[in-house]
Amino acid sequence: MKKNEILVLASVAIASVVLPHLGVAAEVDFSGYARYGAHYQAGDKQYVEVGTTGRSLGRLGNEVNGGEFQLSTTFEGGNGAQWDLVVLFDNWAHEDWSSPGGVDLKKAYAGVKNIIPSQPQMYFWAGRDFHGRATQSLNDYYYLTHDGQGGGFKDLDLGAGLFDLGFVGNVKNGDGGSLGSDEGSYALTTKFHGVETFVGTMDFYANYGFTSEAGDPSLRDRKPWQVAATLDIGGNHKAIVRYSEDSDNTVLIQPWDFSSEEDDLQIIFASLEGTFNKGNPLSVQYLISYKEFAGMEGTEPRDKNEYAAIVRPMYSWNDIHSTWFEAGYAVEDFENGNEKKGWKTTISQNISLGGLSWSRPMLRFYVTMGEVDDFDSTKYDTLSYGAMFEAWW
Repeated sequence: MKKNEILVLASVAIASVVLPHLGVAAEVDFSGYARYGAHYQAGDKQYVEVGTTGRSLGRLGNEVNGGEFQLSTTFEGGNGAQWDLVVLFDNWAHEDWSSPGGVDLKKAYAGVKNIIPSQPQMYFWAGRDFHGRATQSLNDYYYLTHDGQGGGFKDLDLGAGLFDLGFVGNVKNGDGGSLGSDEGSYALTTKFHGVETFVGTMDFYANYGFTSEAGDPSLRDRKPWQVAATLDIGGNHKAIVRYSEDSDNTVLIQPWDFSSEEDDLQIIFASLEGTFNKGNPLSVQYLISYKEFAGMEGTEPRDKNEYAAIVRPMYSWNDIHSTWFEAGYAVEDFENGNEKKGWKTTISQNISLGGLSWSRPMLRFYVTMGEVDDFDSTKYDTLSYGAMFEAWW
């Protein structure tokens, strides 16, 4: 899958620690996600990239190395309160992940639930965490993300659904990675989720960004916001719609994203993804997306439309061996008449723990081909060979 909240899928107890002030012992769990391997470039470009929706032509055989490694412990107090403490380091030493230093401290938080009798599942947290992340699989795209440090609560039961509220500050990302403190950019995030309808389960998001006196003075008038909704149909298909003002997938103001306080940018994003024949030897994943930019970024117009489509047929020969094929096509269509387009194909022979498409660990041996035709009539071809592993635990 990808760099995201898959960490919760499984964990392995590796040690036991004693909390003497509580008189209890707690297991320390080691969990994580990683992918590492060789990606040999035989063409003009190592990866095939078009647009701003992650790996818009597909991530199979088209993604960088990295991993996330987490230690966590849980324990229960004598009053019944259930606590957890979590620390996570990641290694994404690539410009795709804004991690120039290679190793980042991305989680360091504590949380507790079962402290309100009428809301035993309501979870309170504070610290540094992956926050407000909402992701897609085939293109490895975060259509919402507000990683930072702050606090809030999750899973307040309102009857019709559950409500989350968070307040986070953007962590300074210097040469050493995300190891600093707040840099003056903040977000207020909300999520109303698990709303059952006659067609599926819906989640709703509303997020607002602002700066403090510690923030960049030229950006203090910026007030980005976004709203989004998702519809999950039976766990097999998912529709996404998002509207953003003065922001894209995050309202945490990034000085390098926008050139002045005069920005007047609106972005619409819509996508449909899913799986046919899920869990069977032959299955097909798909994703189509549309993204529209309108308005100004500083003094430059940003009007353009992006279109992308990915399809991935997968066949499991048995509970060890499988063959995947992925094809993608994407276009950036600019208002001034320029156009950038590209295609990518990958065939991958896999060895995995289990015969399902999500079975991991997995070894992959793949070949990727693709081409990008830029609007200045320059063409870049990609031919890459790779061997890698992917695992979550």
